[in-house]
Amino acid sequence: MNEQPPQVPPAAVRRLRLTDYRSYERLDLELDRRPLALYGANGSGKTNLLEAVSFFAPGKGLRSAGADQVARKAGGQAAPVWGVHAELETRGDVYRLGVGAREGARRECRLEGQPATINELARMMPMIWLTPAQDRLFAGPRADRLKFFDRLVYAADPALGEAANAYEKLRSRRQKLLDDGQPDDSWLKALEMEMAGHGVAMAAARLDALIRLQAEIDVRPEGVFPKADLSLDGAVESDLAEGLKIGEVEDRFAAALRHGRARDGAAGRTLTPGPHRTELLASHREKEQPAGDCSTGEQKALILTLTLAQARVLSRQAGLVPLLLFDEACAHLDAARREGLSQEILATGSQAWLTGVERVLFEPFAHQAQYFEIAPGLVSSA
Repeated sequence: MNEQPPQVPPAAVRRLRLTDYRSYERLDLELDRRPLALYGANGSGKTNLLEAVSFFAPGKGLRSAGADQVARKAGGQAAPVWGVHAELETRGDVYRLGVGAREGARRECRLEGQPATINELARMMPMIWLTPAQDRLFAGPRADRLKFFDRLVYAADPALGEAANAYEKLRSRRQKLLDDGQPDDSWLKALEMEMAGHGVAMAAARLDALIRLQAEIDVRPEGVFPKADLSLDGAVESDLAEGLKIGEVEDRFAAALRHGRARDGAAGRTLTPGPHRTELLASHREKEQPAGDCSTGEQKALILTLTLAQARVLSRQAGLVPLLLFDEACAHLDAARREGLSQEILATGSQAWLTGVERVLFEPFAHQAQYFEIAPGLVSSA
């Protein structure tokens, strides 16, 4: 595979404990560093395990569920407290991480038993996930593609997500002022300048990630996963790509927001071009075909191309090997691509977590994976 070894050993979950989480009343799972193959019938709880791990990353996890939606339900009542605890081996040591919530409260994070931020946990355990809902990502809404790409970007530096959160909060506040009518001009101008600063930071991070990702795709030899040609169609990203200085781009975006106030106020949403309206464009290089026009299997293969390339970028350039959470990753993949997927995962060194309905889907891993059979509320080592 011509892979360079990671600068540091990949992070690996060595123990996972769940308390009143989804279908699991109690679970205590001992693990080694190899990828996990989780198999069982639909509805048995495989995705619940991946989702539990995904709560160590910023956001609402791979199902976009709130903290009040994942508590185990019994007799029509939700458990008052749920928790996910992990012992993470990374950088030559083992750390205890925890997330959970009480009924009606927000998610809390712990590191070695002490309060922590979600970004602190994410830096220790970077991850990227794929779900069946993304199988036709390129044929779906623009916002879904942007969200997928941003998650690739933020896997390298979770703090970049803070700029995105700040931008969205400011955009919401600006829209409320416009909706209320006759806002104070000086206050609105200050808000738009701050919004422009965060927006340009988002766009710059995306552009840098895209350049690195495309370069990684280009240097790889031909294989079972198609090569993709990528670009970002966005006003702010275009200004940066043209070589304008950061301050100039911020001023230009703030001016666009100022000139677009009447239109945005009338529409009830931000129509002014900005990073919230950026489009990720992708095409199948060999077929010279837009990704959205490809078959479901081809689209899934392209998504895996991007994800695996980003894992290599992080490994080679940042010394990070992300956990890969692949829910039903082998669906719509033929035998050759299942073989290729196993080889790519093993080459990265990632402790990938994969789900499927049958063990046979993971045969290409042979003894280089750990296998678990999933039944409702139960996990059995196979």
